Amino acid sequence: MTAIEPDEQEEKPLDPAMENVRRKMVRLQLVSAGVMLVMLMAVLGTIVYKVTRPNGSAEAAPIAVSVPSDAPVSAIAALPAGFSVSNVALSGSQVLFFGSLPGAEPRAIVFDIPAGRIVADITVRTN
Repeated sequence: MTAIEPDEQEEKPLDPAMENVRRKMVRLQLVSAGVMLVMLMAVLGTIVYKVTRPNGSAEAAPIAVSVPSDAPVSAIAALPAGFSVSNVALSGSQVLFFGSLPGAEPRAIVFDIPAGRIVADITVRTN
């Protein structure tokens, strides 16, 4: 039962059609392994790039208002006389006042807190 005949241990040659299929499968396996290796190298290259890159990025990060520990920041935004504010928005260290003067078109006024002055006065027109 455990004795195997020597004829069964030897590999018999494949017929030509099966040999072609085997070659195609080996070629497909090699191509797939090559693609996987290239993708692995791309991922590793990206990781190394991200790790070795300096912390300062090219995008300009908004400058946050630094609040002193002893007192809050105080500033006066001198809006035009009669300006009625309908909406206010804060972005980083800039405050946007949206509103209008009586009988005038709507305006957006941007006040920069660290500079302590109005940096933009935009008239909004609708067509």
